[in-house]
Amino acid sequence: MNEQKGSYRIIISGGGTGGHIFPAIAIARALQQRESDMQILFVGAKGKMEMEKIPQAGYAIRALDIRGMDRGQWWKNITLPYFVLKSLLQARNILHEFKPHAVVGVGGYASFPILFAAQQKGIDTFIQEQNSYAGKANQWLGKKATRVFVAYEGMDRFFPPEKIMITGNPVRQDILSTHISRDEACRYFELDPQLPVVLVVGGSQGARSINLAILQKIELLISHGIQLIWQTGKWNFEEIQQRLQSTTTSSYHKQIKIMPFIDDMAKAYAAADVVVSRAGAIAIAELSVMEKPAILVPFPFAAEDHQTHNATMLVEQQAACMISDAEAGEKLVPAIIALCVDEQKRNTLREHIRKWAIRDADQRIADAILQVLQQKRYQSSSSKQNPINHHS
Repeated sequence: MNEQKGSYRIIISGGGTGGHIFPAIAIARALQQRESDMQILFVGAKGKMEMEKIPQAGYAIRALDIRGMDRGQWWKNITLPYFVLKSLLQARNILHEFKPHAVVGVGGYASFPILFAAQQKGIDTFIQEQNSYAGKANQWLGKKATRVFVAYEGMDRFFPPEKIMITGNPVRQDILSTHISRDEACRYFELDPQLPVVLVVGGSQGARSINLAILQKIELLISHGIQLIWQTGKWNFEEIQQRLQSTTTSSYHKQIKIMPFIDDMAKAYAAADVVVSRAGAIAIAELSVMEKPAILVPFPFAAEDHQTHNATMLVEQQAACMISDAEAGEKLVPAIIALCVDEQKRNTLREHIRKWAIRDADQRIADAILQVLQQKRYQSSSSKQNPINHHS
């Protein structure tokens, strides 16, 4: 094959949660906007969310038999070396068959094997580090990466400074392009625009501690006239629904919209006066773009406790409130009520979180990847046209 002609082939790898999948799709679309005939292949972890969501977005995906380290139950990690080796072999086969010009890792279990295998073969690798505290795998891979795209200042603690590029984190296109008013969004969810609306999301999988904290004091929220748009995650949905029906008055049906997964997050953000969320990097990117006052409850078992690092950075800038996972049961609902009645505090949070908003991160990343690939192609073409003259 003549490498000077034809489309680029790029692998995008990662997943596990919506926080990795949605940015990956955004980067893929931004790349194809620039090069419509580009071939993109996704690589994910078998049995994870990306195996469903990526094909729905119209892209091909290959699966690796990889799993992450279990930080809660160490004995489950006994088989981990087997899965790492198996996934590395699978990654090499994928690289051999697809012959990519570059591999982009967005985080999640599948990123490591394919990036490592690509670096072994001398293929350009790009890391999208979403968090303010880089994971060990990315720190290690970053030494040989072509570029590392970050969302926060000070990431030279983790990566070679000359490889770092501050791009921000990609946000879903439907959130960026929404123009719906709060009143329209409230009507969509059949809520009263005159009453406060709180959006509760625990990430795409839900968050049990947040769900239980809300459930325990649900009557208190209802008595303050607070309405909820509540994404429970599919694992908790039926249990919460049953407990609500057995413990609350019939008025909860009007004030609480409960669902396992919110398909239209743009409308949910538009309706919300306050958002309760985990502190994943993409959740923070979305809150910044939508300028939402937020109470963050960091997931305590995230790698290197990066969610607490993310949330602390915002709290220090008066851009968000934070409650620890352990204290959520006691403090979350009182904090929600306090923020709903304190308009001045909400305005302060809104004003400060707005400063973190980057709306074109996917475009910046796509431009940087293509710049490297085009430069390589040009250099390769030039060296063939101008062979070195060995005669003196």
